[in-house]
Amino acid sequence: MWTRQGSKEPWSGSWAPEPGHRRRLANVPAVRRLLLVPILALAAVPLAACSSSSSSSSTGGDATGSTTGSGGTGGSVPAVANATNLHVAPVIGAGTPPAPTTLVTKDLVVGTGTTATSSNTVVVQYVGADYANGKVFDSSWSRGQAATFPLNGVIPGFAQGIVGMKVGGRREIVIPASLGYGAAGSPPAVGPNETLVFVVDLTALQ
Repeated sequence: MWTRQGSKEPWSGSWAPEPGHRRRLANVPAVRRLLLVPILALAAVPLAACSSSSSSSSTGGDATGSTTGSGGTGGSVPAVANATNLHVAPVIGAGTPPAPTTLVTKDLVVGTGTTATSSNTVVVQYVGADYANGKVFDSSWSRGQAATFPLNGVIPGFAQGIVGMKVGGRREIVIPASLGYGAAGSPPAVGPNETLVFVVDLTALQ
């Protein structure tokens, strides 16, 4: 996550990393830090109810799971190649306009482990892309290792989309700008009012 102008710290509010975590964060590529946001910034973004979805196949292939939203309007979730093969990075296609206006999730693989809650720190593999064209702006796969995030310290749509997942699962999450980076975006990676798509593998909880 970026640092707000005039501030040297990406953290604020009641949660802050331990000193060792803070030192490790300094060595994390800037694109990975994109997801991490100050707590005060989260308070400025309207929250929507978290949604979960039903089961799908756990073998290789494209997505077949059902989709769950929170009552908004707009297009469906984009197609995902390698959707259920947890050994390879998923490939997110372009979405169909208009983009959804509320959080939408689709379980591509349903896990069998512990269920994630909003207070968890999660260990995930993920790909993030622009809904409009499928262009990837962030990927833990490209760095060759899973990422670890506290769910109370990331953009609301990312946190709400993961809550309810079980360890071992893979979920597609479509995040409207209101639950992402809003009108300001997060240049240069995320543009203004950009709808985001993540495919997230939940590998562990802390």
